[in-house]
Amino acid sequence: MSDNQNHYDVLIIGAGPIGMACAIEAQKANLSYVIVEKGALVNSLFNYPVFMTFFSTSQKLEIGGVPFVTISPKPNRNEAVEYYRRVGEKFDLNIHLFESVKQVVKNNSDIFEINTSKTDYTAKNVIVATGFYDVPLLMNVPGEDLPKVTHYYKDPHLYAFQNVVVVGANNSGVDAALETYRKGANVTMVVRSSDLGPHVKYWVRPDIQNRIKEGEVKALFNSELVEIREGEVDIKTPEGIKTIPNDFVIAMTGYQPDFSMLRKFGIELPETLCPVYNEETMETNVKGLYLAGVVCGGLDTHKLFIENSRVHAEMIVKNILS
Repeated sequence: MSDNQNHYDVLIIGAGPIGMACAIEAQKANLSYVIVEKGALVNSLFNYPVFMTFFSTSQKLEIGGVPFVTISPKPNRNEAVEYYRRVGEKFDLNIHLFESVKQVVKNNSDIFEINTSKTDYTAKNVIVATGFYDVPLLMNVPGEDLPKVTHYYKDPHLYAFQNVVVVGANNSGVDAALETYRKGANVTMVVRSSDLGPHVKYWVRPDIQNRIKEGEVKALFNSELVEIREGEVDIKTPEGIKTIPNDFVIAMTGYQPDFSMLRKFGIELPETLCPVYNEETMETNVKGLYLAGVVCGGLDTHKLFIENSRVHAEMIVKNILS
């Protein structure tokens, strides 16, 4: 480090599992580093549904060589949050939480100047590990801004004995439908396609199929929500517009990386919205600026997960050292 206490070899944006993995590798390589995170530790996982179970086994979610021991092969959200907190403690990671990065620019000395909501930093290298959970894909329908509409489902108890519309039929939508139904909600799923999503967890698919078959969860396929009002919603179905009573809308329509932030940092985004980077080094078109984790996939958020992007940390630090 230089005389400036806010100067680092590596500044990492995002304290998710991959950002933490990058910090651990930097620490092993004796590089000075800091993680800057706009929310809580592993903020995306913290905002997952309370009772969510991962598709991956606990072994595949491990970072830093720290065993992730769980009773069941597939851990739940609460176990994962606790595991990553303990990893942070074990390595005594330098993490600045609840601090948003506003700008990253390179000066004439090839040093990055980083401005945040709390202070300024300089760094030789910057790693963007912000994931994709920040920006929900909007339906762009009238009433979507009503307080009863959410794109982030957490706890089913809120919806007990209420008329609930769940938009989407991938894992998040199916989980929301089943959990709220089991808390006594009157659930209607609104699905654009003719069937459930192809990536629905194999142990959950028969459950939702049976609930739909028995009429316990209503499902409107080849349909879309077209308007939301305080006490009802309009759904466009193959038979025409259907209006039903409604108290809450859980819009599980998916998420995307913060593309405006990536552009602001100077990262090239072609029409596919997949950021430009070297797949062997993870370095973007801006020298010294790297991507790690799910943010690399652009709109294709099913392409990268914790288990297959942990290796990005080693790749990036190896390139920095070279």
